[in-house]
Amino acid sequence: MADRTGVTGVELAGLRGRALIETLERIDPAGLDPAEVDVNALAAAMDPAELGKDDFRRLLAALSRVAERVPELDLGRVDPKHFATLVARASRAQLDRVVAEPRLRAWLLGEIFSRMSTHLRQDRAVDLDAVVHWRLSGGSGAGGYDRYETVIRGGTCTVRRDMLEQPRVTITIGPADFFQLITHQATPAVLFVTGKIKVKGDLAFAAGLIGFFDLPKPG
Repeated sequence: MADRTGVTGVELAGLRGRALIETLERIDPAGLDPAEVDVNALAAAMDPAELGKDDFRRLLAALSRVAERVPELDLGRVDPKHFATLVARASRAQLDRVVAEPRLRAWLLGEIFSRMSTHLRQDRAVDLDAVVHWRLSGGSGAGGYDRYETVIRGGTCTVRRDMLEQPRVTITIGPADFFQLITHQATPAVLFVTGKIKVKGDLAFAAGLIGFFDLPKPG
């Protein structure tokens, strides 16, 4: 592939698939005009189902590198529907490659949990007071887990990495299964009966937990 370090945002927008990934890997972020960059257009140009096992990891790694200089390409600026579609279209093998790289694992999980507050259905959660502890297997924390605490209280959802309160339920799940859960590719019931999710505490509450969130459906 020719050298694309001087590519403009307009040229970038015209690329798709692996050509887009390769350009993002080579591009000089200093040469990008933020006004020409649309991260949602880039997300729409990517269909993980058309790419190889390692390409989704390459995409996120390249976006992360460029976003350090061009915040307009940060994953957090991808709208919910595009984000859900991107994750949902990725295969388990592609997602496994992502979570095997600690920096990308933390970036993707952090992005998903940070969006929980905006997806909370306040009409359903207004009277709810519950703490949920999430344990994502294969992590770097104690016991080999990445841990997140979500506190649903007063119609709001707060997410933090420190486990500060007694949980109503503790949920243990692998990252790939978690991604499938939050993108409507799997239900809590199916994951539970197949042993892919483990619940300690209030089982009935855990079964209906997703119903407190208006999670975007992939396109």
